[in-house]
Amino acid sequence: MNANIKAMEDRIGRIKQELLRIGPMRPGSLTRQKRSPKYKGRYYQLSYTHKMRGYTEYTRAEFVPDIRRQIANYKKFKKLTGEWISLAIALSKLTINLNKRS
Repeated sequence: MNANIKAMEDRIGRIKQELLRIGPMRPGSLTRQKRSPKYKGRYYQLSYTHKMRGYTEYTRAEFVPDIRRQIANYKKFKKLTGEWISLAIALSKLTINLNKRS
């Protein structure tokens, strides 16, 4: 077996293990907004797109740390799945080329 194939398969296995450890997640970006002068204080707004539709949710300050963790988990999920797909494509091409030579 080619060393590159083994390395790619090992990395895909590690990615799968990392994906199992990801906790609750949600897409989006969290921003802090100013209220109009007649209201006091600031508020947090979560914006995201799901199934080609945009959503906005208003969030209490007490939930901000949890939502930030969930957003970070989602970003990690997207990064890992993107890497997995890239590796799977490269692995497929490499395997096909090796089989052509045989």
